[in-house]
Amino acid sequence: MIDDHGLLDVGDGNHVYWETCGAPDGKPALFVHGGPGSGCSPRSRNVFIPHGFRGILFDQRGCGRSIPHAAGPDVDMSVNTTWHLVEDMEKLREHLGVEKWLLYGGSWGCTLILAYAQKYPHRVSEIVMASITSGRRAESDWLYRGAARFFPEEWARFRSLVSSDDVISEYSRLMEHPETRAGAAAEWSRWEDVVVSREPGARPNMYSDKDEDALIAFARITSWYCAHGAWLEEGQLIGNADRLAGIPGVLVHGLLDLSCPFNTAWELAKAWPDAELVALPNTGHQATDERRDTMRRAMEKFSA
Repeated sequence: MIDDHGLLDVGDGNHVYWETCGAPDGKPALFVHGGPGSGCSPRSRNVFIPHGFRGILFDQRGCGRSIPHAAGPDVDMSVNTTWHLVEDMEKLREHLGVEKWLLYGGSWGCTLILAYAQKYPHRVSEIVMASITSGRRAESDWLYRGAARFFPEEWARFRSLVSSDDVISEYSRLMEHPETRAGAAAEWSRWEDVVVSREPGARPNMYSDKDEDALIAFARITSWYCAHGAWLEEGQLIGNADRLAGIPGVLVHGLLDLSCPFNTAWELAKAWPDAELVALPNTGHQATDERRDTMRRAMEKFSA
């Protein structure tokens, strides 16, 4: 059940959707969704309600219930960057009167969590993350080109829409034109589905099972962020992990994750002494019972 919700004016013509759930007097905890551009879902609330947290969810700029929506052809993407999202999180914290909060997320959500926590470490009590990413161009290059060695026929189809092997920049350009964006969004999401398709218990159409507007927002925002290296210096978030000193963290990563290979999680854990790394041998990028149980135990540990 939702306790409260609203649209927060964060500037630049953007209003970010937020909601709270769980125990109103519990420890504040923020769900930072992946994508970027995916938005939250009702099941995201389940992370917090069983453990007595004051759960807080929000849809990042341009997606979900936030407005304007990136499916709109005239939406200004120049004001949708990692650092805009970091400041949106801080404005939301202030708006809700939260002193410190636990940060919970996965995949792209990890990159955004790390960027926020390194800028505002005094506002973070703990961090729980899965499928670790850090926004490096090398990570994006692996996902949208390197992983082709496992799926050469499918990658040839993905590549066929563009004129060079720089598929990230090429797709980002296609997503800015109303006449090409629908087809580009479908192929972008289809490739994401392909990369996770061989995982144990893989859910078919994990990325492409969206309505057209949500599909366009996801592909447009994701390709935009990847094309700009998430507005981070290469390796910045791992190189500055010492700023997280004193913040307990749990990093959960599947060893079968082709989307986000394990090395990023390992490198971050080495650079962040207060983080515990849990490697899951039978899990990939998608959620499994193994991962859910591990994340649940981490949340229980920090719920007091």
